[in-house]
Amino acid sequence: MKPGFEAVIGLEVHVQLLTRSKMFCACRNEYGGKPNSHTCPVCLALPGALPVMNGEAVRMAIAFGLAVHGEIREASPFYRKQYFYPDLPKGYQITQGPVAIVEEGWLEISGKKVRIERAHLEEDSGKSSHELSETSSHVDLNRAGVPLLEIVGGPDLRSPQEAYDYLKTMHHLVTYLGICDGNMEEGSLRCDANVSVRREGESAFGTRVEVKNLNSFRNVKLALEYEIERQIELVERGEAFGQETRGWDADKGETRSQRSKEAAMDYRYFPEPDLPTLRVTPEEIEAVRASMLELPEARRARFIETFGLTDYEAGMLLQSRAFADYFEALAQASGSGKQACNWMLGELSRTLNGRNIGIEALGLHPEALGELIRLVEARTINLNTAKESVFPALLAGEGSAAQIVEAKGLAQVSDLGAIQALVEGVLAAHPEQLAQLKGGNVKLRGFLVGQIMKQGKGKVNPQLVNEVLDASLAHG
Repeated sequence: MKPGFEAVIGLEVHVQLLTRSKMFCACRNEYGGKPNSHTCPVCLALPGALPVMNGEAVRMAIAFGLAVHGEIREASPFYRKQYFYPDLPKGYQITQGPVAIVEEGWLEISGKKVRIERAHLEEDSGKSSHELSETSSHVDLNRAGVPLLEIVGGPDLRSPQEAYDYLKTMHHLVTYLGICDGNMEEGSLRCDANVSVRREGESAFGTRVEVKNLNSFRNVKLALEYEIERQIELVERGEAFGQETRGWDADKGETRSQRSKEAAMDYRYFPEPDLPTLRVTPEEIEAVRASMLELPEARRARFIETFGLTDYEAGMLLQSRAFADYFEALAQASGSGKQACNWMLGELSRTLNGRNIGIEALGLHPEALGELIRLVEARTINLNTAKESVFPALLAGEGSAAQIVEAKGLAQVSDLGAIQALVEGVLAAHPEQLAQLKGGNVKLRGFLVGQIMKQGKGKVNPQLVNEVLDASLAHG
């Protein structure tokens, strides 16, 4: 960003809730399917069809509100937001009005609290496709009526990087809570950005522009970088510009004007006559609180305290709820939280990245890997053998760790006499390197250890190798 200017950014995040049915009808809430097959008179807005509230969507909204320290409003009515577009069969959207079910929360990123002004329930629109024909557009209403939680962030972000971090944190939270699958490619989580610029030191906000079509974390950052620079250039030239909605063109790397920004009056809001005010009791709120899982920050603190992990390690283990759950099971099965962490962030992560899968698809039970870690801790095998020979065999389903070690003859050699013989043989075979080591070239010690391990076919106890080598050098 150009020196002397400051950006003011607020994100609106639209989260599709993972309910089985839609917001106001019993149609399947499921991505894909034959176009317009997940529809009924209610979501198609046929005459006489009446909406019925999805209670699970309400419970998910309450869980989110509690997770972001928000106020859960006990009474929040629904309104009709009027606009006409082919993918909105009613000609209006059912959404919450001036009072939202969740208000005044916050989300922390890098030690900074970013306000969440409100999170309100509403229904999604259908989807228009313009690429299927050169002369017409196609409308699929399978998505129409899918429950949405729109999360309106405060204007507290000051850079594209902060916006990126905020969206990442929000994505992690809603997927961790299990209220959204977070698939941005499928539209399960979408983001619009409100952005303005002002000169440093100014308190008044500049002219706000809304940027839409931000379907990835990377595009959020790129679009904001472009739009901020565009606005700064206009301000420097003294050119006035009005509120508008712009779309992000990822192919050209620029934002493009779509329409002037609507005001609330343009939508002609009025209370939804077919739905009563949404009311939740303190008892219902507490029931949701009692059913919630341990939240990520609390779990991070517990990992650090219980297992002696660093803040970075604990954060990496919390990259997803399934990953964190696997770690806890592995720590219990292996008896060592630290070693479980090392395997999770080492060999296990490399395998998942190489296969491009999540921990749920690995097919390796924590107890099976825990047995392997126990064998290393007991010095039955050394770590290299565990990683290079036993772990791949475990993944291939060749048996338990103990069975693989026995079948392949991989047990570690800890016989002191055998190791002494190996050490003496290697020293006798490398008199020149031994002389240089004694002359001060300490790097050659690693060479000699490598030769000993090689002669032992990688199965000798490395700790005993080092102890015997040190004793031989001291007496030689």
